[in-house]
Amino acid sequence: MREIRALVTVGGRYVGEAEPFTVDSPWWSDVRPVTEHLDRVLGVTTSVLRLVGTTSGGARDGVVTYQVEADRVPDGLSSTGRHEFPDHPLRLPWARPGGPAELVEWARRHVDVTGSPVQVKTWNLSCLYRLPTASGAVWAKATPPFMADEAAVIRLVASVDPSLAPELIASEPGRVLLGEASGVDCWQPDDEVIERIVPRWVGVQAAVAGAPRLRVRGVPVPGFGLPDTVLHGDFHPGNWRSGGVVLDWGDAHWGHPALDAARLIGFVAPEVRPAVERAWVDAWLSHYPSSDPASALRHARPASHLVGALVYQEFLDNIEPSERVYHLGDPEAELARAQAFAV
Repeated sequence: MREIRALVTVGGRYVGEAEPFTVDSPWWSDVRPVTEHLDRVLGVTTSVLRLVGTTSGGARDGVVTYQVEADRVPDGLSSTGRHEFPDHPLRLPWARPGGPAELVEWARRHVDVTGSPVQVKTWNLSCLYRLPTASGAVWAKATPPFMADEAAVIRLVASVDPSLAPELIASEPGRVLLGEASGVDCWQPDDEVIERIVPRWVGVQAAVAGAPRLRVRGVPVPGFGLPDTVLHGDFHPGNWRSGGVVLDWGDAHWGHPALDAARLIGFVAPEVRPAVERAWVDAWLSHYPSSDPASALRHARPASHLVGALVYQEFLDNIEPSERVYHLGDPEAELARAQAFAV
């Protein structure tokens, strides 16, 4: 549970603070319940721009203070002193005044929106809106320049298996507009879901392997007969939909495919890991019969945490100070996990 302090601005100017309230969702980046409450009690349309401060760590719980943008000055605010919101060179477009509204207006140029857009998530790695249309919901997503070009990665994946990636409706640098992916998130995948997604992803990786088409993270894994290829980068089951689509391609890069499998195994419950490893090993053996995927995976387990340390440090190096709290300590934790494999 979070306690919310909302410092309300209009056009970047502070106009007052809403009465503190709580929401059931503990995750700081989950802003849908925040704006739903504020829209209802203030009678205006709001969006969360960014996190200003929090009393806890770990991206959840505690008292969380947001800068919230309203479309007009609402009644019912209290004066809590003077609050300034100076710009910062690392502040992302959607965290600036007018940023969320501009993302929604861009989406409206490509689809006919039939109802009120809903800001679902915002933090230093993305801003995500769900927009209703006559043919179903679509998703407008903005991402920072230090992450992969999600549209380019989706096109690469779809060139081999169009059903594995979300429908790409429109894109421009730092933005994608995506069709709805059916089903639910697969945080606890069963054997059927594993067998439906893992071999298809391996098939894409085998098809596009070769010269790098994306950045290389620089953490080597012995080949064991497998090629370097495109990596999802965050291939945990929460990024799978039960309908068979894989989401969130912003961490994609080029490297050894066992790194994706190691990331996945680190997320699932211990009793599920043998099914994941079996599906992944069998899939690669079907494409590269003389390879040794199981040995590659053993080497990739610690290496995947080294990649994680690099990624988290990149986040810390490229986000403004108030939002570094999302990732503080993460590089050190990943290095400790890698070191634990040597014990």
